[in-house]
Amino acid sequence: MINSPYVPLLAAISLEVLGTSMLQRSEQFTRLWPTLGMAVCYLASFYLLSVTLKVMPLGVAYAIWSACGVALVALVGWVAFGQRLDGPAVLGMTLIVAGVVIINVFSRTVGH
Repeated sequence: MINSPYVPLLAAISLEVLGTSMLQRSEQFTRLWPTLGMAVCYLASFYLLSVTLKVMPLGVAYAIWSACGVALVALVGWVAFGQRLDGPAVLGMTLIVAGVVIINVFSRTVGH
């Protein structure tokens, strides 16, 4: 599991979600600490994504990264910022995540 490309990818996703949460808190880059935290999280996230790309195709890695990020940021938006989603938004995000599940379960492109 340690040598799995999913370990740095999951860390990259987590840092991207944290960075995006700090982006919300930065208030358009007017607050120093959330802005700096966002920048550090994004840089670390992209570095870890690049580590994943050593063994996983770009399109697959990015699909997983972005779909998980979308779903988790929506969850953070709801829990931390009180931002609610309507039915069509939830359906659309569910379809995005379902697409990533299909890629991971059925595609021969993903190295298992």
